[in-house]
Amino acid sequence: MNPMESPPPRRRRDKLFIIAEILEIAKEGTLKTQIMYKANLSFAQLKEYLSLLTELNLLEKNLIDEKTYYKTTKKGLKFLESYKEILDLIKNTKNSVKKLPISWIKNLH
Repeated sequence: MNPMESPPPRRRRDKLFIIAEILEIAKEGTLKTQIMYKANLSFAQLKEYLSLLTELNLLEKNLIDEKTYYKTTKKGLKFLESYKEILDLIKNTKNSVKKLPISWIKNLH
């Protein structure tokens, strides 16, 4: 499965999938409403993820013409690259890993 494809119906998305999806959407810079709709998140979920991702320096906020745009940082792009590599590794094993720890994100440089 391509990491940026939508998961199959009725499958619950994990946090890392949602984070990768947000970072992919914001690669070129976008408004939070576009992130919310494209990632299919509620406003409460969006606020939580944007706060986390800016705190971790995976996303940056920029004010342009009185509108706040979010853009994936270099660290965020590195996260996306690592995430895709991990998915490829997992995809090629018989034992599927259901959840991956999020704590390692803070150690990306």
